[in-house]
Amino acid sequence: MNIITIKKIAELANVSPGTVDRIIHNRGQAAQETVDKVNAIIEEFGYKRNILASNLALNKKFHFAVFLPKYEKLEYWRSQVEGIEKAALEFSKFGIVLDYFFYDFNAASFKESVKKVLEFDCDGLLFAPIFYEDSVQFLNEYKKKNIPVVMIDSNISNEDDHAYVGQDAFQSGYLAGRLISFAVKNERHVLIFKITREIESTSVYLQRIDGFYSFFKGNEELTNFKFSEVTIKDSGIDQMNLEMFSGISSIFVPNSRAYIVARFLEQNNIKGIRIIGYDLLNENIEYLNKGVIDFLINQRPESQGYMGINYLYKKLVLQEDAERTHYIPLEIILKENYFPARH
Repeated sequence: MNIITIKKIAELANVSPGTVDRIIHNRGQAAQETVDKVNAIIEEFGYKRNILASNLALNKKFHFAVFLPKYEKLEYWRSQVEGIEKAALEFSKFGIVLDYFFYDFNAASFKESVKKVLEFDCDGLLFAPIFYEDSVQFLNEYKKKNIPVVMIDSNISNEDDHAYVGQDAFQSGYLAGRLISFAVKNERHVLIFKITREIESTSVYLQRIDGFYSFFKGNEELTNFKFSEVTIKDSGIDQMNLEMFSGISSIFVPNSRAYIVARFLEQNNIKGIRIIGYDLLNENIEYLNKGVIDFLINQRPESQGYMGINYLYKKLVLQEDAERTHYIPLEIILKENYFPARH
């Protein structure tokens, strides 16, 4: 039996539907023997009150706050928003309403948006914690609201207070290390090329680098690797020079800016260096197809956005227990398995 109704439970228990309804909703009194019989049938057949129907009858609205970086010029975050909008459209008939709070990629803008989010009354929050320390402080303050929070892209909470949808950043860095280790040269000099905005240390960024180094520490037979690091700001990419790449066999870019390195190598006709980076941005795909970038680890940002809203929908609308942590699979993309390139 796939569906059990109040009427069917009443028939099986040999009582009236009204009695079953009172027991389910804990209204009024019934003999303990009847309560036990009804509960046993519910346990056996898995009756669940039609929460969606109740919400629709009450015309109930669920307001979800969405707190993200501005996405207009950022392909990765635009994909996140597309996934969020897809979920919002799908669940809108169940009373879900989204309210957006966007911030620029600087701490001042983030802090200004924090004030607005803290003042806003809602049922659930979808949050991308880019600035680590400020985000921790915000979540500690937001905890007082006792509202479900789901984070996307970066997981900054070690506790079970909040849900997370995204990649295991440490594991993705570890995977990048394994891919780099497949190089065939005897002398393997790996450059970790960090191209940052004005943000020095996002949590996900640092976890990837930790995971990358951890792979080599855990594989002691890989003794012929040596490492160096370069850090430049987005605003200073004209500081790149040939000397940075002298003697380098592989480059790990721990964010979505691998194309910046690839463009420089192509412009200067530097070949034979393996590059691994993140995200299927159009510019990254261009250099993947040209063979300048070897590997991209795809984070499926659209899926993250969709599943973040889906988590709040299950938790608040359906009142179901949902898995708190959902890791997006680590997808390794090469030019040979990036199918849109064949269109």
